Amino acid sequence: MSHLPEHDLPPGRHRLLKEHLMTEIRHTEEAPARWRVRLRPALVAAAVATAAAVTFVVLPSSDGGGASARPPTRATVALLEDLALAAEHEQPYGKVRDDQFVYVDSKVAVGQAADGRFTVSPLHRQELWMSVDGLHDGLGRETGRGDWEIPVDVRPGGVGWEVSPFYNHVKTLPTTSDEMWDYLYDTAPKYSGQERYQAMFVLAGDLLSQALLPSEQGAALFRAVARIPGVTVVGNAVDAIGRHGVAITRKDPDNPSRDEWIFDRKTYEFIGHRSVATEDFSNVKKGTVIGNTAVLSKAVVDHAGERP
Repeated sequence: MSHLPEHDLPPGRHRLLKEHLMTEIRHTEEAPARWRVRLRPALVAAAVATAAAVTFVVLPSSDGGGASARPPTRATVALLEDLALAAEHEQPYGKVRDDQFVYVDSKVAVGQAADGRFTVSPLHRQELWMSVDGLHDGLGRETGRGDWEIPVDVRPGGVGWEVSPFYNHVKTLPTTSDEMWDYLYDTAPKYSGQERYQAMFVLAGDLLSQALLPSEQGAALFRAVARIPGVTVVGNAVDAIGRHGVAITRKDPDNPSRDEWIFDRKTYEFIGHRSVATEDFSNVKKGTVIGNTAVLSKAVVDHAGERP
C-alpha cells in the first residue's frame, strides 16, 4: 500500500487544486504576471497538508465582478431552503465512534493539467475511508491503481483542522445560518488565494462532498450559502453516471470555470459535483465538463477497507 502522491488526489481535493491546474496552463500561455496571489496549502486526501504555499498567476475576472457579485435570486434562495429542510429531516447515522471511518463511494473523472494542456481522466470508481476522529490513517481504493494509504496530516486543533471533513470536526460546526456564515467568511480565506466569496463557496462544497454532515450543520450550511453573492441555479445538471438533477453553482471569478453541486430533483439528496468551463482556454472549449463526480453512497464503517 503506497502513500497518495500530491498530483493524484481523490475527488473534491482536485477541486481545491483547480486554481493550480489552471495556473499551469496559464503559465504556458504566458499570462500577465501582475496578477499574483498565494495558493492555499494543498489539501491532501481528506486533510490539509502543511505544504508551502505556491505563487501562481491568475487572470482578471472576465465578468468584471458582475455575475459573481450579484445577490442570489429568489429561486436560488428557495432551492437552498428546500435543501436545508431536506437536510433537517435526514435520517441520522446513529452513534458514531471515534475509531470508525466515513466511507465514500464515487465514480470520478478528474481534470489534470500538463504541458499546457488540460485532460480529463476516464470515468472510474474511487472509494475513500476517512477517520472519524482524524487520528487514524485512512484508505483510498481506485480502479486500475489499487489501494493507497491516506496518512494523518492534520491533528485536532492543528493547522487545517478547521476546514477538515473529519466527522469529529464537522459535528462541532455551527448549527445556525448566521454562525455558519461567520465560520465560512472568517475561515475559508485562510486556505485560499481566491476572493472571499469564492473561497466560501469552495469550502462549503468540500464539506458537502467529502464530509458526513449532521442534519443541523447541513441545514445551516445551505442557508448560509443562500447569502453568498453570485450563487445561482442550473436547472439541468448531469453527474458522472448520467443522473440528471438540479445544481447550485457559482462562476469562479479567478478561473474560466464554474463549480456545480448536483442534487436529486425529488429527494434533494446530494448526488455529485462537476466543474464546467465558462470560456475557452488552452485546448478546452466553453461548456466542456472538466471534472465530474457521482457520489454513489456514504456510510460509517468499523474498519478502513470495509464496505457497508
